[in-house]
Amino acid sequence: MMTGIEIKGEMKPEYRAVLTDAALAFVAHLHRMYEPTRQSLLRARADRRHWWAQGNTIDFAPETSSVRDGDWKISGTPADLQDRRVEITGPCDRKMVINALNSGAKCFMACLEDATSPTWHNVVDGQINLKDAVARTISIEADPGTGGKSYKLNDKTAVLICRPRGWHLPEAHMRVDGEEVSGAIFDFGLYVFHNARKLIENGSGPYFYLPKIEHYLEARLWNNIFVTAQSILGLPVGTIKSTVLIETLPGAFMADEILYELRDHIVALNCGRWDYIFSFIKSLSHDPSKILADRAQVTMAVPFMAKYAAHVVRTCHRRGAHAMGGMSAFIPVKDDDARNQTAFAAVKADKEREANLGHDGTWVAHPGLVAVAQEVFDRLMPGANQLSKMPEGKATAEDLTTPSEGTRTAAGLAMNVNVAIGYIAAWLRGQGAVPLHNMMEDAATAEISRAQLWQWRHHGVSLDDGTKVTAGLINDEIKKQLAIWKEAVGDNFFATGHYTEAATILSDLVTARDLPDFLTTPAYRRFMAD
Repeated sequence: MMTGIEIKGEMKPEYRAVLTDAALAFVAHLHRMYEPTRQSLLRARADRRHWWAQGNTIDFAPETSSVRDGDWKISGTPADLQDRRVEITGPCDRKMVINALNSGAKCFMACLEDATSPTWHNVVDGQINLKDAVARTISIEADPGTGGKSYKLNDKTAVLICRPRGWHLPEAHMRVDGEEVSGAIFDFGLYVFHNARKLIENGSGPYFYLPKIEHYLEARLWNNIFVTAQSILGLPVGTIKSTVLIETLPGAFMADEILYELRDHIVALNCGRWDYIFSFIKSLSHDPSKILADRAQVTMAVPFMAKYAAHVVRTCHRRGAHAMGGMSAFIPVKDDDARNQTAFAAVKADKEREANLGHDGTWVAHPGLVAVAQEVFDRLMPGANQLSKMPEGKATAEDLTTPSEGTRTAAGLAMNVNVAIGYIAAWLRGQGAVPLHNMMEDAATAEISRAQLWQWRHHGVSLDDGTKVTAGLINDEIKKQLAIWKEAVGDNFFATGHYTEAATILSDLVTARDLPDFLTTPAYRRFMAD
């Protein structure tokens, strides 16, 4: 192994296709250059939360008013990203990659973040699958003995966009000079190193979705990494293009600044609605006046979410960037026509709201929903995009931080516990996108559930029936939901499926003195040496 570089995970023969000496040296170089900056930015996140907890308000930063007031635009958008009316998202397992690329969607956001449980196998196998997809050699051959189905790419496929992990997550299986590398740098570095030139040869380019950004300096870090990577790989500045998810409350206040920092390397912002709700709870966790209603009641139609979406569209279109809509969590319901039609109607209404607001495209989580979303955007957005559409008004801090009305119920609390246990257990088994109760859950939706439980307990919220939320009440509900899961999955799978471990993690998260930043951080340590 090269000087200073250690691989702690299993090195299967097939892994050497992506874990080459040259690729690892590239990742190590980026780590050595930018790890100190990443660490300082993570400390700044903690400092800001402490500042807000002291009673200081979140608002638009006065020191960057010249950027918000300035007359500037992003540098431009490649031809294959001009029409993004429907994008499908999902993890990077081989079958999903093939099906998503063949789904009829305009783009496939291949997720190494919230839809992927970052086991060593999932992360490296995902890179192999993406490399094979770019080379158009990806396939799954049928097993003649089982009558299985074979899979290969169609002639026409979706545009591939890779989502690396957020700045907070490490890749514990690679160390440089004794330090764990950033999961974001590991994911980005391997993908761009192996695929940039082939993507360009294919008429596309190295495109990325950037998650969890809270501050313009975090966007600047990505921009600097892009510039360095392009220099090393001999690519012109601006070859790499990104879409940033505005999925944090602090990030919404810096939408202009994020676009500005990445102006040579950005084409769009996306309304990452689920992480945004989680970030709303986390950022305002100290304030008893910011308590949300049941998760199911916090839809994109409630005022603070609708104003956030309009703010993103307005900001993007003013700067010549696309404004991408978010993902409805509904998925098709197998063998249940009535529930299936209900799910389709909910997705259709969600996409109509987005198209009418001015979004230039949207997300779905299942190939069966591509046609539903496509019909809406074909009908309401006949052009490739609607960059000329500008929602009226201007977002204020009050608009973005005033919670919606609603109730907090025992049923909502029980669902939060059930979903959190089910998702965390699946995550520990290596599954990052999980269908639960006819909804597609990923790390972001699970984060809402556990953060809301913490918020209700911390502030001693009373449910609509008068019951006060306490640690004891939540732990009693955890026991009830564990029993429900045991009955649902059977004794054998319950014993091996990490449900009890998931319940312990959930209890620790919701009874902690301070709200933990991410559930994936402590959970990751449970399987880092798999």
